[in-house]
Amino acid sequence: MKFRERQKIAATAFETDEAGRLIEKFDEANPETLPPLVLAYVGDAVFHLYVRRRLLSYVQSPVDVVSQFGAKIVSAVCQSHAYEKIEPMLTEEETAIFRRGRNAHSRTPHSATVREYHISTGFEALLGMLYLKSETGRLREILEAAFRTIAEEIANSVETKKIG
Repeated sequence: MKFRERQKIAATAFETDEAGRLIEKFDEANPETLPPLVLAYVGDAVFHLYVRRRLLSYVQSPVDVVSQFGAKIVSAVCQSHAYEKIEPMLTEEETAIFRRGRNAHSRTPHSATVREYHISTGFEALLGMLYLKSETGRLREILEAAFRTIAEEIANSVETKKIG
């Protein structure tokens, strides 16, 4: 981010009143009107936290290993594979939210293909929407299905390497 952009965000996001108190601009974010990349931003945080919490049920240290393992699980590559497995369980509304996120224009990192990155962005947008709408039961169901899909894929790849 460029210096001027940071200055603009700081000046507009953190305005103060005459007494120097921060002025809150929104009571709540309306997920229906948020841009898909904002939903994906929230969904990314939700997925990261969920994965970290789930990993704690398997191993609690050393933290650097757990962190590296978690980073692999939340990667665009793993998220895109998980989405493809859980897609049949989604409602029409959830699929529409996914498509909004998938079709949003964003930069693609070098660690994934363009297709994988767009799918993972759609997946994260879906998670962000469910989180912001406080649909915790459905969110948990999708998060768990995605986590299990990724975990099984990793476990199978480890078993294959042991045999080979």
